[in-house]
Amino acid sequence: MGHNINFNKQTGEYSFFSVQEKAWHGLGQIVSDYPTSTEAIKYAGLDYEIAKKANTHNLPSGNRIESKSSFFTYRTDNEAVLGAAVGKDYHIVQNREAFAFFDAIVGGGDGILYETAGALGQGERIFITAKLPGYIRVGNGDDITEKYIFLTTAHDGSGSITAAFTPIRVVCQNTLNAALKGMTNVVRIKHTAGAKQRLEDAHKVMGLADTLSTQLEGIFNNWAAVKISDSEVRKLIELALCPNKETFDLLKKGAHDELSTLFKNTVNSAFAYAMMSDTQQTETTKGTLFGAYNAVTGYYQNVRSYKDGEAKLQSLVLGGTAQGKAQSAFDLCAGFAKDGADIFKFN
Repeated sequence: MGHNINFNKQTGEYSFFSVQEKAWHGLGQIVSDYPTSTEAIKYAGLDYEIAKKANTHNLPSGNRIESKSSFFTYRTDNEAVLGAAVGKDYHIVQNREAFAFFDAIVGGGDGILYETAGALGQGERIFITAKLPGYIRVGNGDDITEKYIFLTTAHDGSGSITAAFTPIRVVCQNTLNAALKGMTNVVRIKHTAGAKQRLEDAHKVMGLADTLSTQLEGIFNNWAAVKISDSEVRKLIELALCPNKETFDLLKKGAHDELSTLFKNTVNSAFAYAMMSDTQQTETTKGTLFGAYNAVTGYYQNVRSYKDGEAKLQSLVLGGTAQGKAQSAFDLCAGFAKDGADIFKFN
């Protein structure tokens, strides 16, 4: 898989750091101890400032005028243009201010650890992951899911700061995102540098993480005790990965021969992962509903190919295809836990 990590020509380094683990594609800085936010910014090559200037227009007469409504953003260290057209009211959120969001969380709860951070493209998008204290434990406690907050922001005007609670199953690095009881695992933060707003949003994310992790632990342990046959796993995968109403109608009629080759290949790959991956042969996953859920999340995390790292990030964490399909799988598993195989009856 390709990558889109920023390469800083001035320093000759990639803008990425990781604690202990091998960094993305072997690029970036690998450090042995968890850094402070100040250290993390430097390790990740994020110690640059963003500025905004008005766009200029060249008129046929040869005159040049400055726009009063259209601006561009750029890095002050290398003058790389990040956003070509942002509005006059667009407020720049500096990288250090994004880290200040996490520092606000530290003030509300001990134990948060910066694990990765970096920049994509020219530096127009940055991301930070921080590990929260505690775990989600399934079964006898050997199946562990770590709790993370993932934060990203764009300097090109394409979006606000986005912070997501992202549980990751250790054994296979599956992201186990799920929304519960009308709650989302994502908080979007306005581009403001106000300390009060940062603190309010930080506490909101911490409350979200605490609530979701407690509920998920109970749900996943219940699913690990619910048995499901191989044929039912395949049906669940088909429904979770169903891309449109046309495909759903064919599944409903049992017209598998009319399904697209692309869809059938996708289902086959996810089902093969469900049946053969070592991570699917554990006490908590083999023949269980929890294993069926992991079959879908594991397919997108560990099997499916992506154009580059940014595309994978978008799909898994930022509301893309994988996150949507994981939610479908979660809802189907919740239905199976309640009603059994009746969820596969369309009439």
